[in-house]
Amino acid sequence: MRFNRAAVYHAIKSNYSFALSEDELVIRLRVGKGECSAVDLIYSMKYEWTIRRETARMEKKYSDELFDYFVIYKKLADPRFAYIFLLHTAEGDLYYSENGVTKEYNFNLGYFNFFQCPYINSADVHREISWDRQAVAYQIFVDRFFAGGDAGKKGYVNLKWGDLPNPKSFAGGDLEGIEQKLDYLQGLGINTIYLTPVFESKSNHKYDIRNYFAVDPMFGGDEAFASLVRSVHARGMKIILDAVMNHCSEELPYFQDVVQNGKRSPYHSWFFIEGDKADTKKGNYAYFAGCKYMPKFNTNEPKAQDYLISIGKYWVEKYDIDGWRLDVSDEVSDVFWRRFRQEIKKVKPDVLIVAENWHDASAWLRGDEYDSIMNYSFTKACLDYLVYDVFDAEAMANRMSNLLMRNTDQVNRMMLNLLDSHDTERFYTLALKSGRDIRSLRCALAILYFMVGIPCIYYGTEIGMEGGYDPDSRRTFDWNVSHWNLDIHETVKRLIAVRKQIATDAISFSAEKGIFKIERGEFLLAVNNTKSDLLYACGDRKYEIKSMDFIILNLINRGLV
Repeated sequence: MRFNRAAVYHAIKSNYSFALSEDELVIRLRVGKGECSAVDLIYSMKYEWTIRRETARMEKKYSDELFDYFVIYKKLADPRFAYIFLLHTAEGDLYYSENGVTKEYNFNLGYFNFFQCPYINSADVHREISWDRQAVAYQIFVDRFFAGGDAGKKGYVNLKWGDLPNPKSFAGGDLEGIEQKLDYLQGLGINTIYLTPVFESKSNHKYDIRNYFAVDPMFGGDEAFASLVRSVHARGMKIILDAVMNHCSEELPYFQDVVQNGKRSPYHSWFFIEGDKADTKKGNYAYFAGCKYMPKFNTNEPKAQDYLISIGKYWVEKYDIDGWRLDVSDEVSDVFWRRFRQEIKKVKPDVLIVAENWHDASAWLRGDEYDSIMNYSFTKACLDYLVYDVFDAEAMANRMSNLLMRNTDQVNRMMLNLLDSHDTERFYTLALKSGRDIRSLRCALAILYFMVGIPCIYYGTEIGMEGGYDPDSRRTFDWNVSHWNLDIHETVKRLIAVRKQIATDAISFSAEKGIFKIERGEFLLAVNNTKSDLLYACGDRKYEIKSMDFIILNLINRGLV
């Protein structure tokens, strides 16, 4: 078969060539699957290309359905770096440069077409936050987790705890309740809490915000939030808030000024208004989804940018929060997110900026906008493997490798990996609908906690909570332990404990006789998603993996964990 030149791909300043620091460069090359027995990197300081060059063997680290990915990490004595690739193929040795794949290569004229890292500027390096590798996250929909105050004295409460919610339900969960349950969360192994919006709003979900500088009294107000943050930080934990900067409530005073004064309002340009005044009945303005009560900000407008950035800075400066989750991030202008990132990181470089983006977000993940995203592509892969039977073990290994190769190492380590959220049906419920059972969730949790990145579970997953699409995915947490699935609860605790022992960023995926495997240093996860019990051989020992179950091995002593 003729060598597939079209499969070969590399690009500078991308997920195929990126700096980890001022003196370390990661270079990746994509080739057709099985078409290169080896790949060499031929390189030099770019101004010495015709004088001296060196060669290093690249490692084939990942494969997916169509491609192999070769990777090399280079420490640079000089950040001005030039290189091409030498492909060892069945057709013989081939060169790959900016001119594509060629049989011959003129090294004397290489300065016209070698790949290059012209210079690694410190300001351009995507800095990984210091705490992501230890982070184990837990998402809380505040109104539904726990009511610390007396719910009976909360006049707005219209949902009995435990009853099924509707879109207008208020159950009375608050920030005091979360603070009271910090012992529970720490006992589970959680050290990072992500809260849905806490700001003043008339809704239960608070994604339609009317005052961005105050915590909603329903949740206890500013002092309750300050107390929660103090307690979280005293325990060495982190807290992430939800930033809603694509849209606001129609009750936001600035939008109401436009409703009243039209083009005479200094805030008219902050929104996308068709005509003079904004008309909330006609909806003659851009808004989120189909919701007229959530007018969309014009984040191209500098003064609107100033306002929104002041919000982001305020909560970091006053309360020392540890991260922002960016709602509907991909509908907001790039120019705004670049400004937002610069201003927030000036205040606190270690703030995690994680965006809601359900798709391949590599264009936003170059180090000048987000740090990472909520990894719904990971969610879908787990569903396809463990719920919908789209993937077998080999296809799952291929997809996981493909997901890693979309982004840089820094981004992968900061990814917020999840199985479900307030915006989805719960993973367990989808499994039940597909004729599966709790074992699908157990296996998915194992994959979640072995995946590189920040594992995040949605409140109640650890006790086997069910829930369909919104609002059913936002049920109240059942604090009656006799109702819990204690096997899932103990599984989560066990997996988090193993997760905290993993001492490497390295990860590999593979499949063997129906078993999906993830290797992380000395630990190996083996998942059996077949209908039969299987034997897995590790060294001279064999281990039985029950149908729809997993084992964790310590590869040093070949023993079960």
